[in-house]
Amino acid sequence: MSIPSDFIFACSTASYQIEGAWNIDGKGENIWDRLTHINPNFVSNNDNGDIACNSYYLYKEDVKLIKNIGFDMYRFSISWARILPNGDLTNINDAGIRYYHNLIDELLENGIKPMVTMYHWDLPQKLQDIGGWMNSLIVDYIEDYADLLFKLYGDKVKWWITINEPANIIAGYSSEKYAPALNLDSPANYIVGHNILKGHAKIFRLYETKYRLKQQGNISISINASCLLPKTVSKENEEATNQGWEFTLGWFSHPIFSKGGDYPEIMKKIIDENSKQEGRKRSRLPTFTKEEIQFIQGSFDFFALNHYITRLCSPGHPPFSSTYLKDINVNFEIDPTWPNSKAPWLQIVPFGLKELLRFIKYKYNNPPVFITENGYCESKGLNDIDRITYHREYIKEMLVAKEKFECNVIGYTAWSLMDNFEWKDGFEFQFGIVFVDFNDPNRKRTPKKSADFFKQLLKTRNIPDI
Repeated sequence: MSIPSDFIFACSTASYQIEGAWNIDGKGENIWDRLTHINPNFVSNNDNGDIACNSYYLYKEDVKLIKNIGFDMYRFSISWARILPNGDLTNINDAGIRYYHNLIDELLENGIKPMVTMYHWDLPQKLQDIGGWMNSLIVDYIEDYADLLFKLYGDKVKWWITINEPANIIAGYSSEKYAPALNLDSPANYIVGHNILKGHAKIFRLYETKYRLKQQGNISISINASCLLPKTVSKENEEATNQGWEFTLGWFSHPIFSKGGDYPEIMKKIIDENSKQEGRKRSRLPTFTKEEIQFIQGSFDFFALNHYITRLCSPGHPPFSSTYLKDINVNFEIDPTWPNSKAPWLQIVPFGLKELLRFIKYKYNNPPVFITENGYCESKGLNDIDRITYHREYIKEMLVAKEKFECNVIGYTAWSLMDNFEWKDGFEFQFGIVFVDFNDPNRKRTPKKSADFFKQLLKTRNIPDI
């Protein structure tokens, strides 16, 4: 199965997961620094990102690995607190600015395109101290931060992601899954989501009006989406599946990619009704003005998609559910025959990617889709045949969606370049195509068999046999 010459293959990482140097050269504290230091057992094995892969010092080695494998692009994120230690423009850190200039220049000198994510979950603690994403002022702060990044790097960076995975940012406020682990019930989730959408749109419109003519880049927001399918063929399960789509993918995609903008109608209707039954004077879901709907609608150059899981849907919700799950009122299950990875939440369902791409095509008028994350978790060391099988089969299904169903897929990103700090799971779960020895002070990197798989794929532009 051949791959078009203009199709982009990338690998990816995120700042807190790889950089280390958590308090070096003027970097400010972020929410993961704070949480893992005051509550070490929040993360498996008391791990933290203080050193991680030590990429602050080893970035040239990372770039050599990317070049040797042959990836067209490297998606990485900038640490907001490394550039702006206070989160705002009162303290601009020259050492942090130089680090990312050096990384970007190293990539370009080696023929690798940078894709830069502005925000990948590591909010400066100073901004969290005033409410973080719960505070509507975050919209202005992230616009100021983005403006600085465009000024600094926009002549060299032509692919931007504003914000990574809104749903998981929200989980840091509505649960204890991610930092800042506030475990607040609704409406916190919808307030955070509302501010994320407005912040993303502010960045996009800023680029459009101030920078696009000169810099000629592409910009979007990375949305994580499961493929949802009816548990069995029935009207009830199909309705539950549609409702699940609107409350998950649709929550952030509909306001940006749909023709009419705004939140999905069924989402507004259900949350409004539930809010009234709870005795509230207003809906837990904030309302956009007409001007805000128009401002957010169309704020994309491509659809940036992170995909890992597929779920089967039926009506109802588990007992002791969050208010959000009660709003959705959909049971999400797995098929027990699906193969598992080491991570209990990640099953191998390659056709789910194809079906998700088809859904996006028909739902949002076939936008250009760049898969900005897809990956597999195991801990078997260098001979990672299961990871090769995973990427091989998902790429095949993606190409079927592209060729047979004419889905406008333009790129695929492997998560991740190397084993790194996997949030609450610490270093226990390994997603990398390069092994990192975290017991070695030098954080020695060793390519796995999956790196050889990608090297062959990228050299021949054909999917290799296993």
